[in-house]
Amino acid sequence: MPRKVHPLRLLALAAGALMFLFPFYYMLIGSLQSEPDTTPAGALPNPGNLTGQNYADINERLDLGTTLLNSGIFTGGVLLCTVVFGVLAGYALARLHFRGRTLLFNIMLLVQVIPFQLLTIPLYVLIVRTYGLADTHLGMILPFAINSAAVFVFRQYFLQLPRELFEAAQIDGASELTILWRVALPLVKPALLTAVLLTFIGPWNEFLWPFLITKQADMQPLAVALANYMSNVAARASNPYGALLAGACVLAAPVIVLFVVFQRRFTASNLGSSVKG
Repeated sequence: MPRKVHPLRLLALAAGALMFLFPFYYMLIGSLQSEPDTTPAGALPNPGNLTGQNYADINERLDLGTTLLNSGIFTGGVLLCTVVFGVLAGYALARLHFRGRTLLFNIMLLVQVIPFQLLTIPLYVLIVRTYGLADTHLGMILPFAINSAAVFVFRQYFLQLPRELFEAAQIDGASELTILWRVALPLVKPALLTAVLLTFIGPWNEFLWPFLITKQADMQPLAVALANYMSNVAARASNPYGALLAGACVLAAPVIVLFVVFQRRFTASNLGSSVKG
């Protein structure tokens, strides 16, 4: 039978949920106001003051279709590289025995404490001047292709898998890639979803590095275009307050949609259920 929850606990959870959701709600309502109302009363929508003109102004100034496509290419490339390299590196660090494995893992942990901003200048020189990848999507993707945090997440999940599963596959003559694809990956789907969500937020909101790589408007992702719009154009708009909130809503919407779509798949699994005894 389902466990009953005390009414006071439900009330506390509902209050916490409202406190968490209110800033998003206020941002959405503010982006739809034709005349800005920054008072608490502005949280209550007035039908006569609601309009979509703020979004029309953004679409008029920016080519949302092109910027969204650029963001999709940039973020999708980073996600693909993160998952592929993260799975391979995490599996190697967790299941393969080779000289220097512990040292390599410690170096990977050390990399996580180095802020990306400290590497911006060396990476810019390497990508733009050495490789000549300015004004290209590949130049935006390469610095984020390997995510040490994703490697760590995959390694920890692979370490939790029962050793007997791998030994049984090896006895059957399966190669390491076959074991990874047919045995390990189906059991670490929560790690895949975690890596995708955590990785998606970073490149989707990244504006510094793509801005350094290209100044061409037709190649800039949405975050860069919105940052330029908010700093240079929104202040001169008829409703700067609504324009800023509309830009924030456009940038936040894909992240929220992705979380809502995948949050139901974060379920606990019994990793030892396939082992007898």
